[in-house]
Amino acid sequence: SHRRAGPSRHSSPRPRALAVICSAPRQSSSRTAEPSPCGPLRSPAAMASSKQRVSYFYDSEFETFYFGQNHPMKPHRLAMTHHLVLGYGLHEKMEVYKPRRAYPVELAQYHAADYVEFLSRITPDNAKKYAQQLHMYNINEDCPIFDGLFKFCQLYTGGTLEGAAKLNHGLSDIAINWSGGLHHAKKAEASGFCYVNDLVLAILELLKYHPRVLYIDIDIHHGDGVEEAFYLSDRVMTVSFHKYGDFFFPGTGDIVDNGEMNGRFYSINVPLKDGTTDETFHALYQPIIRKVMEVFRPGAIVMQCGADSLAHDRLGCFNMSLKGHGEAIRFMKAYGLPMLVTGGGGYTKRNVARCWTYETSILTDTPINEALPESDYHEYFAPDFSLNVTAHKVMEDGNSKADVERIRRAVFENLRHLAHAPSVQMHDVPPDAKTERFDFDEDEPPLEERMGKYARDHLIIRENFADDYQNQMYGYG
Repeated sequence: SHRRAGPSRHSSPRPRALAVICSAPRQSSSRTAEPSPCGPLRSPAAMASSKQRVSYFYDSEFETFYFGQNHPMKPHRLAMTHHLVLGYGLHEKMEVYKPRRAYPVELAQYHAADYVEFLSRITPDNAKKYAQQLHMYNINEDCPIFDGLFKFCQLYTGGTLEGAAKLNHGLSDIAINWSGGLHHAKKAEASGFCYVNDLVLAILELLKYHPRVLYIDIDIHHGDGVEEAFYLSDRVMTVSFHKYGDFFFPGTGDIVDNGEMNGRFYSINVPLKDGTTDETFHALYQPIIRKVMEVFRPGAIVMQCGADSLAHDRLGCFNMSLKGHGEAIRFMKAYGLPMLVTGGGGYTKRNVARCWTYETSILTDTPINEALPESDYHEYFAPDFSLNVTAHKVMEDGNSKADVERIRRAVFENLRHLAHAPSVQMHDVPPDAKTERFDFDEDEPPLEERMGKYARDHLIIRENFADDYQNQMYGYG
């Protein structure tokens, strides 16, 4: 139903749990490229003139969730963003929805059923009873148990899934869910402040209607959870621009990590250094994305817009301005493809609210004033009460021109292997994400029976070797 309306994030990398999701057969390089589902790929300028319908998801309940006094993740930032959106009148340019809560069975379309059940049962009051599971599922000071944890996961995932469904059915051209984008969560464990990977679930939903989906991540932290889910797939290309090295969390995302098996060269990592500026970022971002669009020809785009890549972030170390961050979204919007936009990281609350409000204005083609409107959180933006977030005046860019050129050449060399977009065999479209609510019971049928034949055969292919590898590396089973 809908109504209009770190701590220790510098840990070493964990072993990769293999997943096989929605892979199409490898095509020979001599095959004629399949036409784009949106017709011949046009230039961004040719697409920018058409008016795009925007849906926006928010629930006031987000401001009630609390990770803890010293935890940098503050869901309260979503309320601050929403009040600025209202103050600027941007809600009048969108269809505003209160997201439904995602059902447990929907979360289990990617996540392990026992992990989903654990999240549904755990509370601060009963946590001591689950000591073994807390360790198994990586619940710690980074990913604490707090009141309403499962509802929090259901709400942010519900908004992302509803956004994907609106894109699938042509009800929106752009869907915005700033509460989503929790890109570190793994199949059977929490990671980096993330419990449920709403992005993976939304991409699976989009794959029901689109042969190929492009995922772009501009959070300062590597989008490891999404990359891992589709590491063996050629139907999803993941492109992550992030800080890499110096034991920075999560420790993954080297330029040589580019996929395996059918997914070889479909994972693109752009590792950057401290002090990355707008100029450095876009010297890589724009040519790489332009080439990706030319070669991969996606039918839909999912974009994670973590605001911790802005200058002055509590956990970040880049030196990007508000306008530089927003330009990445403007560049993608101009392609005119169905586009799901989420939040992600961002730990200086006032700047997160500024960033996502500004990017909402870009997505709705609405110029807004530099002076912030009055809101319930106006005092948070003192002393200047200005929209803009400027870069540090004195901060060295750790990326040399030689580094930028080396990265660009390496990425282009990988993309050269993908001369043509992969074809996809025809299948009946499976049911949409919205399903009947179910509760976990001891005598319920196995997960494979609950998910249905299509999910077993085509949506998530559970190869024995992948399960064995995961059991061996993580100690499950």
